[in-house]
Amino acid sequence: MSRVNVIQGVALLLGTAALATLPLWLADSYYVNIATQILFYAVFALALNVLVGYAGLTSLGHAALFGVSGYTAGLLLASGQGQLASVLAALVVTVLMSALFAVLSLRATGIGFLMITLALGQILWGLTYRWASLTNGDNGVTVADRPSPLGLSLADPSAFYWLTLLAFLVCAASMVLFVRSPFGASLRGTRDQPRRMSALGFDVWTIRFLAFTLSGFWSAVAGLLFVYYNQFISPQVMSLQSSAEVLLMVISGGTATLAGPVVGAALVVIMKNVVSAYVERWNMVLGIVFVLIISFMPEGLVPGTARLVRSAYRGLCGPGKAEVPASEGASEQPRELRVRAEAGR
Repeated sequence: MSRVNVIQGVALLLGTAALATLPLWLADSYYVNIATQILFYAVFALALNVLVGYAGLTSLGHAALFGVSGYTAGLLLASGQGQLASVLAALVVTVLMSALFAVLSLRATGIGFLMITLALGQILWGLTYRWASLTNGDNGVTVADRPSPLGLSLADPSAFYWLTLLAFLVCAASMVLFVRSPFGASLRGTRDQPRRMSALGFDVWTIRFLAFTLSGFWSAVAGLLFVYYNQFISPQVMSLQSSAEVLLMVISGGTATLAGPVVGAALVVIMKNVVSAYVERWNMVLGIVFVLIISFMPEGLVPGTARLVRSAYRGLCGPGKAEVPASEGASEQPRELRVRAEAGR
């Protein structure tokens, strides 16, 4: 095991331990709630990163999928359905909606894909506003109670934080398996060389369709955590601004990385909830921060910081001492052979 892997493993263990014990050493429940928001927005950003980072498809309609999950659960709970049935229904409905989005939007790529997802998101946003007999319009839907799995109450901020942390860890672990799987490699292949992938026998449309559906599933999980956290949902959740915010999380943290969307989610949530308490025009501050990131770290905070650390290490130890990651060595192979090997073909 290389030194880099050891350092990454130790950092991961320390980070997980810090998150697991956060409510114990962070006495103020306000900051526990901020941490909860960071975690479920991180799940949402990771879900969008599947398309933006690994499939090369930028979506501006994902807030609609996030909202569909919350609205489905909220409406069923308000009608007297049980917690488990409402959660399962929210997941199924959102996955089906994701499949519909994929069928309609994958007719194009690039700016065409972005515009179709934007239009679909706006349609659902308009429906939640105008279909007041179902969605209650501007007044939104209120969720009376949080679930009590195994008899454990989630009313306390710390208890709900731990549930959100558990969901985040499961989603993050499943994302790691997804990215490292042959399917994840084939998805990256469709991003980099779609024509070559087709020539190799891969069904590019089906791979993108499945990726969109998986992204919708993870968005549904984040939407459920959101509606249970706030115990309320309104059409604002499905607006274009919400879609732009989660896209900002992915881009500012670093696309096609697992840590990047998490860092981006932390940045945006802290700016919205903490900085806004001291700076009236916090949106302007967020815009300035985003411009600075794009100017000095166009690849995002996480890859940009890693680049700076490597540069500093080479400066201290000399270019011959810098450790080369295994992935860089693998890039010396012809791309076609690498794609076949990673995808198990």
